[in-house]
Amino acid sequence: MAFARFVRRAIDDAREERGWTVTDLATHTGVGRSTVFRWLAGDWQDYPELAKVRGFCAALDLPVAAAFRALGLPDAGPTPRRRAEDAPVEADVRVILERLADPSVPAEEKHHIRDLLRYLARRPVRRAG
Repeated sequence: MAFARFVRRAIDDAREERGWTVTDLATHTGVGRSTVFRWLAGDWQDYPELAKVRGFCAALDLPVAAAFRALGLPDAGPTPRRRAEDAPVEADVRVILERLADPSVPAEEKHHIRDLLRYLARRPVRRAG
């Protein structure tokens, strides 16, 4: 049922933050409405199709690892090879990303975090010197 809660929170956030209906969600994620409703009901055999879970998370900017944890899987599968220009994520940034992906964090708090990040991304950089 943890995955059903994860999906419910993702749907609620998409509705609040993006104005998406379940139909919009299905269109943007590539996961059919009936599949979404089965996930919400916890109605699947074994695990949901993992490619669909990845697509669902990608479209909603959710870490796949959070969905896999909700499914009780140890991780998100094979880690893609890192490119040389990819920098490791600092611990504090990782905490922020985890809070944004955590289905137990209220949507209002996530909204405040995103607003602050948007503000920081747009403000001019001051050079020391």
